[in-house]
Amino acid sequence: MLSLISTLGGLLISGLPKLLEYFQNKADQKHELALAAVQTERELALAAAGFAAQARIEEIRTEQVAMQTHAQMAEAEAEMVKGAQEHDKAVLAKASTWVANYIGTVRPTVTYIFVLELVCINIFLCYYLYTNPGMISSMDDVLRYADIIFSPDEMAMLGGIVGFWFGSRNWDKRK
Repeated sequence: MLSLISTLGGLLISGLPKLLEYFQNKADQKHELALAAVQTERELALAAAGFAAQARIEEIRTEQVAMQTHAQMAEAEAEMVKGAQEHDKAVLAKASTWVANYIGTVRPTVTYIFVLELVCINIFLCYYLYTNPGMISSMDDVLRYADIIFSPDEMAMLGGIVGFWFGSRNWDKRK
């Protein structure tokens, strides 16, 4: 049960940026709908007054403002990313080469170490059981030792890691 929860947790955490992006898009769409409603009301009022040409000019201006706002938001986001990258470059320029190289491999290295540790422990336990055949006398013993080798805590940690690393790929494909 714990392994299922941790795998689900890994998947959910890897999808958190997409979830936040969804809510941001929803808020943006709500704002756009409100603008469209106001614009429609204004067009109806202008058309009723016989100002259809003026309404078209206002529509063009509204579209221009919307495009400028969108471009400004995209530019601001790009500037934030650029600023963060420049900060990282400035910090890494002062660091030694191996530190700069290692920074990009921290999370994968921790994952490799953890998975290698799990594999080594399981191989050792299997070898120990193989070299001591007197420990297994029935199928119940096999199941009991399998529970030791593949404990729920171990499967929970492994499930969380696999869910995070491979679950994020599925979130990226949903764009």
